[in-house]
Amino acid sequence: MPHRERILAQVEAARDELAALTAALVRIPTVNPPGEAYDVCATAIGDWLAAAGFDVAYVPADGRPEHTAACPRVNVVGRRPGRSARPCLHLNGHLDVVPPGDGWTVDPFGGLVRDGRVYGRGACDMKGGLAAAMIAVEAVRRAGVELAGTIELSATVDEESGGWAGAALLAARGLLTSKTVDFVIIPEPLGVDRICVGHRGVYWTRISLHGRVAHGSMPFLGVSAVEAMGSVLEALRKDLAPRLASRRTSVPVVPEGARQATFNVNAISGGQVDHPVQTPCVADRCSIIVDRRFLLEENFDRVREELASVVSQAIEGRDGIRHRIDELLVVEPVRTPEDVPLVKALAAQIEGVTARPATLVASPGTYDHKHVARIGGIEQCVAYGPGILELAHQPDEWCGIDDLVTASQIMALTLTELVGVARS
Repeated sequence: MPHRERILAQVEAARDELAALTAALVRIPTVNPPGEAYDVCATAIGDWLAAAGFDVAYVPADGRPEHTAACPRVNVVGRRPGRSARPCLHLNGHLDVVPPGDGWTVDPFGGLVRDGRVYGRGACDMKGGLAAAMIAVEAVRRAGVELAGTIELSATVDEESGGWAGAALLAARGLLTSKTVDFVIIPEPLGVDRICVGHRGVYWTRISLHGRVAHGSMPFLGVSAVEAMGSVLEALRKDLAPRLASRRTSVPVVPEGARQATFNVNAISGGQVDHPVQTPCVADRCSIIVDRRFLLEENFDRVREELASVVSQAIEGRDGIRHRIDELLVVEPVRTPEDVPLVKALAAQIEGVTARPATLVASPGTYDHKHVARIGGIEQCVAYGPGILELAHQPDEWCGIDDLVTASQIMALTLTELVGVARS
C-alpha cells in the first residue's frame, strides 16, 4: 500500500487507543489556576513519547514566579529526527485546563467514553488535540514511513493564563524558534475542516479612580469614585463602542461578530472592598477591568491613546477625582500568510480526507501562536485540531472520536508531506 493509505489505516486501527489516550489525559486534573498536576501530566506524555522513539526533555520554568514547589511548571518536548534536522515540523499543545465550574452531569475528570464521545474538562480544549497529535506521529512510525526531516511534539503549561511559563519559555530558550523549526501546528479545537491562521490582539487594562472618603450621611463632603466610574462606563458605551463597531478586519475571524474591534468590562470593584461588612462611607475608590480586542489593521499605540482619551474626557470637570490605567496584558495580532506551504499542505489533506474544502479562519481570542510568531520568529504556524470551539470551557465538555481520528489522520499526512519521506 502507498504510505498515505498505510498511515490512514494505522490511525483508524488506533481509534480505541486514541479515545483511551484522550480519556487518560483528561483524568489528570491539570487545572489552571493554580496549575495542578502539570508535572504528572508532562511525565505521562514524556513516557509515551519515549516509547514512541522520541528523545525527551523536560523543561521546568525555573525563574518564573508561577513556578513553585506546590505547583511546578514543567513542560515536555519530544524530538524524533529523520535523516536530517530540517525541515522540522513541531506539534505544540497545552496541557492545562480551566477549572471545571458548575453544571456538569458527568465527572469532569472521569474521562468518560460514551456514544462516540470522550467527556471531561479538556477533552475538547485541548487534550483531545494533544492525543490526536501523539497518535499522528506514532501512526507514521507504525506505517513504516521513514521521514527525511524531523518531527517534534511539545506539551506546554499555562496557555489558559498567557503561556509565559510554557510556549513562550520554550521560544525564549531557543527550543521553539525559526533557528530549528520550520512549521508549527497547534491542535486547538477549531474543527476538522478549518485552519486557524491567526488571532486578534489583546489590550487588557485596569482603570482605577480615586476620590475622597466621607461619612455616608454627608456625601457632599466626599467625592464618589463609584459615581465617577459610572461616567466612564457610559463613555465607553456611548463613545468607544460605536467607533469599534465601525472597524472591521480583513482577517477571517470567527464568529462573525468578532470581525470588528470589541471591548468588554470583565469586572468592577468599588467602595470599602477590603472589609467584610460595608462601611457607611462615600466610595473613595473604584476600578474596572477592560478587555479590549483589537484588529490587525489597528495601530496599538493608537488603541492605547484612544482608551486613555475616553477615560480622561469622561472624568473631565470632576474635581477631586484622580485616575490611573495599569496595563495587565498586551498581545499583538498575528496572521500567517495563506499561500505558505504549511497552509497549502494542510488544506490539501483536509480536502483529501474529509472531501470538503478547508475553511481558513482566525481566532477571536489568543492562543500560543503569539509566542511562536513573536518570540520564536516562526512564520508558518497555524492552529488545527479536533473538537468544537464552542464546547471549550463549558460543562459536559466533549470531543467526538470520529473527529479525533480525522484530525489525527490529517496531521499525520501533513507532516509527512512537509517533512518529506526518505527515499532509499
